Amino acid sequence: MTLLNLNAYALLADIIVGFHFMYVMFVVLGQVVIVLGWIFRWGFIRNPIFRVIHFLSILVVAMQAIFGVLCPLTIWEYQLREMAGQVAEWDISFIGRLLRMLVFYNFPPWFFTVLHVGFASVVLLTLILVPPRFKRLNQKT
Repeated sequence: MTLLNLNAYALLADIIVGFHFMYVMFVVLGQVVIVLGWIFRWGFIRNPIFRVIHFLSILVVAMQAIFGVLCPLTIWEYQLREMAGQVAEWDISFIGRLLRMLVFYNFPPWFFTVLHVGFASVVLLTLILVPPRFKRLNQKT
């Protein structure tokens, strides 16, 4: 393989870890915004599309944790790093390493299962307590 191919694989792996980071931030910061929006009566937090996507985002992660399924983003990143001749924890770019440090932690698997299921429960509870508002169609008869 040429150096160009190896760099392309490494770049794709960095892009995936960046997307992974944004996914985590969407779920975590999305919940913070929903709670703040509830307190400060921000109407946009009741947007049904945002709320459903937000809930489904953490539900997928919680279900993966319950059934012991590895995150596809993690698998793809590791495969690309391997194809680039890298070890994910050492031979990667500064940005890739920084984002990995923010996304991945060295805790036992049961901890992440409890964390993900617990957070999904909080999001579901918030979805019930602060429900989205669906616009009613004005029907002229």
